[in-house]
Amino acid sequence: RLCELLDNAGRGWRKLAELAGAEKRFKCSAEELEMCSLKVLEPRGSPTQCLLQLLAERDCTLRYLLGCLERMGHEQACRVLSSAVQDMIRITVQPESQVVAEGTQVSLTCCATGPPGLMYQWFCGRQEVPGATSPELVIDTATPPGQPEWYICRVNCGATFTFSRWAHVHVEKSSSPSSASGYCPTMAGLQILRQPRPCCLAEGDTLALECRAIGNPPPQYQWFRNRRPMEGAQAPQLQVKLVTTAERGSYSCRVFNLFHEVWSQEVDVEIGEGPRQISVTPHLLCSQAGVSCPIPTPPSPVLAATDKVALLIGNMHYLHHKQLQAPMVDVHALGALLRQLDFKVVSLLDLCKAEMQMAVDEFLLLLDKGVYGLLYYAGHGYENFGNSFMVPIDAPSAYTSEHCLCVQRVLRDMQQRRTSLNIFLLDMCRKRNLNDDVIPQVGVLEVTANIVFGYATCADAEAYELSQGELSNGIFVTFLKRWLLEDEKITVLLDKVAEDMGTLEITRGRQALELRSNLSERRALTDPICPRGRDESSARNLQWAKAHVLPESRYLRFDCGVTVQLGFAAEFSNIMIIYTRVVSTPEDITKCEARLTGIPEELDVDLKCTNKESPEEVGSPLASVWSLGCPSCCLYSRICGLQKLQQELAFTICLQFCYRGMDDFVEERQWVNVGRPLIAKLNLQ
Repeated sequence: RLCELLDNAGRGWRKLAELAGAEKRFKCSAEELEMCSLKVLEPRGSPTQCLLQLLAERDCTLRYLLGCLERMGHEQACRVLSSAVQDMIRITVQPESQVVAEGTQVSLTCCATGPPGLMYQWFCGRQEVPGATSPELVIDTATPPGQPEWYICRVNCGATFTFSRWAHVHVEKSSSPSSASGYCPTMAGLQILRQPRPCCLAEGDTLALECRAIGNPPPQYQWFRNRRPMEGAQAPQLQVKLVTTAERGSYSCRVFNLFHEVWSQEVDVEIGEGPRQISVTPHLLCSQAGVSCPIPTPPSPVLAATDKVALLIGNMHYLHHKQLQAPMVDVHALGALLRQLDFKVVSLLDLCKAEMQMAVDEFLLLLDKGVYGLLYYAGHGYENFGNSFMVPIDAPSAYTSEHCLCVQRVLRDMQQRRTSLNIFLLDMCRKRNLNDDVIPQVGVLEVTANIVFGYATCADAEAYELSQGELSNGIFVTFLKRWLLEDEKITVLLDKVAEDMGTLEITRGRQALELRSNLSERRALTDPICPRGRDESSARNLQWAKAHVLPESRYLRFDCGVTVQLGFAAEFSNIMIIYTRVVSTPEDITKCEARLTGIPEELDVDLKCTNKESPEEVGSPLASVWSLGCPSCCLYSRICGLQKLQQELAFTICLQFCYRGMDDFVEERQWVNVGRPLIAKLNLQ
């Protein structure tokens, strides 16, 4: 259509060639113009089409061409070209609405394809955001939370433009002091900031419960009473006016989005006279002066933990023994569930003996009077003379107790911390080690009624893995994760796991869960946390948070004008993902990528799995989980063994780019220091 207009408009194409030639690289020679004019002699020849082909070969942009037509005053040709440009501008990545915690940074992204020279402009409501002219908008939410703010991005080429869809950012104020640290302890994609609280009301009062969460996509809510969904209760606040005793019960909230689901804590709501302080036995136990006297019995105490802490260790890549597959998947699955139960979780993969001992020592620092402590181990192991041993990855081929960690010694140290519940979940073989005939001197264990051992298999038997495509689960965790969130005494819960494991045909007669316990109270993993003192709780939170601090995302600006985003994600406490993304480039640069180089030699990094274009290529079966929080169009690198880091983590970002019209690549480098991330802060070496 454009060719028809310019071919028949009094040699309009020649005027276009003249105006376009104002820029030297687009100027056509007399021979080229003659070649264009001769196209009229061909059956379907078009001088305009020939001219446009010449301009395209010189990298003339549609934006420049549209400006030339505007200077010609050819309105009809401008409309035709503008319509074509608008059809070509296509937004490929839309900004997503988000609910975030106060004080964190929010990133909205809008990416589009179309003619060269696309320009971006972000708006907050109807107002332009000053300086927001790149595909990514970073918003500081340090301002007080309030009504959601709406954002939209305009993408234009010259006078032609299109808009993204609206995205709203709602800032939540957290009621938990620990959540203000900026560290999200779960990789599940949702985090509850404000939990509902139990209450005692009189009939006629108004019941008001609230559950607030952050996530991307934004969270949705569904309230439950006595574990049944409540009709019409799909808001963060639950309000029931003029309550009666019919509203008594246990309330909880299911928080979910497109990808994930978490549950709030379950709280009791009493209506009427409130909870009874005593209960009366139905029969008469004494009489005095001919009058029968019922003897009241005290109510059962509400059991609670002063805190809940879990250390999860999975050893897979042994130097002198068979490689395992399941520990990575099992540790990740168990960690995600325990975080929903408010456990502070440290999850580590592939530790040598010294690192395992240091990890246990740090774990013990998190324990104190009244704390629930849980140790899960998946890897090679054995049992001699009633003692269980965890085998580190550097154990020699003929290892003995000298090369391993004794579980009973860990139990003795936990008892010295006056914990209220000690749980050991040992997902390992318990065969006799014929190389080891030494009876270890563990020392005297205290007589406490708070110990639970859950063995994945019986004495002198092996534990097995289940292969499911690229993922492998241990038999034990496959069934354990079905029951872990149940509000049951821990021994009852493990009994149910044992019953389920007994239904699996392939391991019947070869693997069966064994439970050993002297637990006298009804303690459960779902018990609430009631800290004894703020100072003690703060000290534990600080010690635990040290092992979970990720470096902040940052933007690197290179001399050539390119801006690169450097971001981080945690897979485990000692495994970190680093990704690089080119955010903006000058118009004269056509190809550009930022690669991670110069990684410290002491870290476990497979260079063949660095700087990959997709998360799945970095060699992690859990890529689909951690990549949800990463932007698209990145290069990913997986950094393992952070506990081996002997100094601050420093590396180089190598920017390789190519100028328009050149074939050779140019390099620029920036040195980056991100300190000691995650578990490296604890100096386990």
